Amino acid sequence: MKVAALFIAFAGVASAFAPAQNANKGTALNALNDMAGATAPFKAFDPLGLATLGSDSTLAWFRAAELKHSRVAMLATTGYLVQASGCHFPGMLSSDVSFESLSAMKPLDAWDAVPDLGKAQIYFTIFFAEIVTEAQGTHYTKGGDLPTIVFPPVNFASDDADKLKIQQSRELNNGRLAMIAIMSFVAAANVPGSVPALIGNPMF
Repeated sequence: MKVAALFIAFAGVASAFAPAQNANKGTALNALNDMAGATAPFKAFDPLGLATLGSDSTLAWFRAAELKHSRVAMLATTGYLVQASGCHFPGMLSSDVSFESLSAMKPLDAWDAVPDLGKAQIYFTIFFAEIVTEAQGTHYTKGGDLPTIVFPPVNFASDDADKLKIQQSRELNNGRLAMIAIMSFVAAANVPGSVPALIGNPMF
């Protein structure tokens, strides 16, 4: 199978007790306004009311999920563009597959050409990184810090709280844009004409 796509849908549940629901929604909106990533033009954007689905721990889980997906999407978008540009490592990926041969393919075709053992190594690295981030210190759903970057363990965070919030908002906003970008790339590569701006591009 060329591409495996996973779509996660959230469904909001309406409460039978309107006053309690409104109070919960107001609290959730206040929490969203205070969180990094609540920036113009859609500050505290939550049309499905996901922030009201559970407790503070649930909201922290949603934020961690968004952060991880943002980082993965930024890596995926960058990787797609690098591959599409023809840049590649020297030498061989395996005994019969060279990096140069992969660079001549469309990015998704290049992934299909990676040997199964190579894919397994990539999957294991992702799995290991996930275990490490989830096991460090106090879990974020219990008031701990949000997941950090494992490979490499870089940290450009400012010690100033206001500057840190700005940096976190920038990371989230860039990640949100990257999620739209990589979804557009995958759509264009599999559904001809689905992304008008990419029609005719040889890498889609």
